[in-house]
Amino acid sequence: MELLPKLSQNLLEILDDNEYYDITIEVGNDPYVKVFRAHMVILNYRSPYLRRILSTNKKKNDGTLVNIKLSNILPEIFQIILRYIYGGRISLEECEASDIIKILITANELSLHELIPHLQSFLIHNKKNWMEQNFSLIYQTSFKNDSFLELQKFCTELMSKEPEKIFNSPDFTSISEKSLICLAQNDNLQMSDIKIWEHVLKWGIAQNPGLPSDPSSYSNDDFVALKNTLQQCIPLIKFIRFTSKEFLNKVYPYKMIMPEKLYENLNKWFLNNDYNPSNNLEPQMVKEISYKMNNNEYNPNSKLELEKVKEINHEINNDYNPNSKLESQIIIDSKIITHQHAELISKWIDKLEITDKMKNLYEFKLILRGSRDGFTPEKFHEICDNQSNTVSIIKVKNSDEILGGYNPIEWKSSGYGVTKDSFIFSFTNKENVSSHIISRVKYEKNALNFSPNLGPSFGIGDISICKFNRNCCKRRSYEENIRETKGRFSTEEYEVFQAIMKN
Repeated sequence: MELLPKLSQNLLEILDDNEYYDITIEVGNDPYVKVFRAHMVILNYRSPYLRRILSTNKKKNDGTLVNIKLSNILPEIFQIILRYIYGGRISLEECEASDIIKILITANELSLHELIPHLQSFLIHNKKNWMEQNFSLIYQTSFKNDSFLELQKFCTELMSKEPEKIFNSPDFTSISEKSLICLAQNDNLQMSDIKIWEHVLKWGIAQNPGLPSDPSSYSNDDFVALKNTLQQCIPLIKFIRFTSKEFLNKVYPYKMIMPEKLYENLNKWFLNNDYNPSNNLEPQMVKEISYKMNNNEYNPNSKLELEKVKEINHEINNDYNPNSKLESQIIIDSKIITHQHAELISKWIDKLEITDKMKNLYEFKLILRGSRDGFTPEKFHEICDNQSNTVSIIKVKNSDEILGGYNPIEWKSSGYGVTKDSFIFSFTNKENVSSHIISRVKYEKNALNFSPNLGPSFGIGDISICKFNRNCCKRRSYEENIRETKGRFSTEEYEVFQAIMKN
């Protein structure tokens, strides 16, 4: 004779009876709040969490009802849980998988320990496909609490045995960086290396919602943002398994996010191996070569020439034009200008016009940033004195205007600097590189002002930087005015870079 079903039914009838309740529970947040009637004695013995709350809300002798609030639980989920507390039964077949996750979280919060394994088991055996499609949610939920060991095990095994399902899930871009790294490190992935790279790029771009879809329209800031996002993942990609065409079409457009030495070694690898894919290599050898490339230990037999690479690229991709203008590999860590500005400044250093082909490639090494190191003249001279070939960039406060100057000789702390190769310049804004003025030195004996009371300053006031708001710009030692106004201006930010010619 089965007695428990009858007992369960009677207890649920007590829950539905409006006559004998002695506690009200407000569940949810405004405007979605629902009041439940219940019985303290049942809640006290069924939920350790509610027992602790009720211990501080003893029933008063005057017959006043006890009232508690559970604002962080959804009313519809609490109703399912409350019927389980009374009747010991829960019907999950009719519930959406997302609601079962909410029930699991609520059961854990209310310390209903016997229900937690049951919910996890139901999800794994009945909602497996849904969990694969929503892996990010399951992963984040399971590892927030040590009680969800079965879900943790499910996630770990899926990442190990069937990682391609995670890559192809609709919420793939929501997974954590830690999860992505685990996937990229998996040597048993049933997926081509180029596909893994495409998914990693997709994830990185999704973490930076403002990025354009076409990398050819990226600004320098866009490349820097994507590089910072993917810096832990890029070394895990086995690029040497790419075909030459895959490398050209899928890696080359993103060359500015690649570590410089890795990108150089990959170019050497493809040149030495006649652009044949390396799928015939043993996995351990692939790992060893990739490791050496990332740590600059790769030693090719022949030296890579940039123009030679372009010629071979032309052979493998008819869309490539070897006669097109040299594409810049300049990366500049600036809050003020982009790599397009840096390319133009590089041409000015080489005394070229804006329409001329680039002659040399420069690395712009940041040595001072005002917001990081300070805006005082003392700090400028402490960091920049004895540094040559420097480019100073100044952002004018409350304006889009950018000012700057190039000093080919070393900065000092007294007197004037003599040179015929310095120049100053201005840009109307960050977006339009063509809107600029360049002014070369006219009186070379006063090209640089080395006053200890000034920051980076050119001529006799042509650009004079003194702390935040005592700055001026008047033509005296240079050929052109680079500002329309002659009044003082304030500095929002300024940076000093050393322009180093790359081989």
